[in-house]
Amino acid sequence: MPLIDTHRTDTVTTVRTRDQVYRAVTRLLAVLLVPVAYLVAPGRARHAACQWALSMRFPAEDLAGLLPAARAAFEAARSHALWRHGELIGLTSGYRDAATQAALYVKEVRRSGSAAAARRWTLPPHESRHVAGTAFDVRPTEGARWLERYGARYGLYRRYDNEWWHFEYCPEGQPERLPHPGAAATVAVAGAGTAPTRGIVHDRHHD
Repeated sequence: MPLIDTHRTDTVTTVRTRDQVYRAVTRLLAVLLVPVAYLVAPGRARHAACQWALSMRFPAEDLAGLLPAARAAFEAARSHALWRHGELIGLTSGYRDAATQAALYVKEVRRSGSAAAARRWTLPPHESRHVAGTAFDVRPTEGARWLERYGARYGLYRRYDNEWWHFEYCPEGQPERLPHPGAAATVAVAGAGTAPTRGIVHDRHHD
């Protein structure tokens, strides 16, 4: 008979219960905020109430610096997620300035031992869509699953197999899904001297 890790099972159960409570409380808060939001933003009360409630659930998130169209798409998507399906989508990282991205890249190069290995997770500033203001690292996993399923209607797409949390705003249509951020450079090299493939824009496929 296989041994059951009761500690791990209890931990998973606790996390799931906690997340269910967070979802319920956040949606209730959004409902309660609708009358106030109506006074501030008539015609967009549910949208505004949703953003307020989510900012309370995820107080550390920062949407500043995002491309306006990208931010609008993200806010519309998570409003839909909350009101229609009761799912929460929080932002762990959005816009980053070039200096911050450069520091992250250097740190990853040191940690992984090479630039090639680092690029599986982090890209230099001139290649990062975070610096461009069109990338979103989201949480929790349930919210990311929702965004992967429904995000296309807002121009939001998961970009990498190894990063369930990373999405990018691509209003021109669904881009190619890549194994990891560094794979974009491989695609660019492989495609050198050939006609570009539809859906592959080499300066857009980056974390």
